Amino acid sequence: MKALKSSLVILGSVGLLFLGACSKSDQGTDPNSSPTSAPVASQPASSAPAAADKTDHPKASKGGQVVESGAYHLEFAAEKEDTGTHLDFYLQKGDNHEPIPNAKVTAQVQLPNGKQQTLDFKYDADGKHYAVVFPVKDAGQYPVKVTADINGEKVNGRFTFNQ
Repeated sequence: MKALKSSLVILGSVGLLFLGACSKSDQGTDPNSSPTSAPVASQPASSAPAAADKTDHPKASKGGQVVESGAYHLEFAAEKEDTGTHLDFYLQKGDNHEPIPNAKVTAQVQLPNGKQQTLDFKYDADGKHYAVVFPVKDAGQYPVKVTADINGEKVNGRFTFNQ
């Protein structure tokens, strides 16, 4: 009788372990979860220049947050100005980081109060990057999702900056 109780305890423990393992692997397939397919910048936004993430690409950083997305090099930099925050976005392709001048670049910025604002970047041919002035001056952290449409191909990067 004692052996039967021990066997049931062991069997129950093993069953719980399997259930725990299964429940953890199912979290990624939950249709209610919202996985992020876009890479996230690994550097915090700051006013001081930062080096590019460690990649196989040459160090062509402009001092901002860097995301490598497939063949694309995305770099985001924010600088405070009197009229708001100047946002620069470098969209480049290949190992040589060739600028891509013909993309449609937009950003979804989340304000500290939770509201969203959409910004349309314009290409600066002299600087070989996209730019826009974000007019909000409220203090806080601003998560940004930048989407570039390159002849129908969408490339996304997630960044943040602080006011």
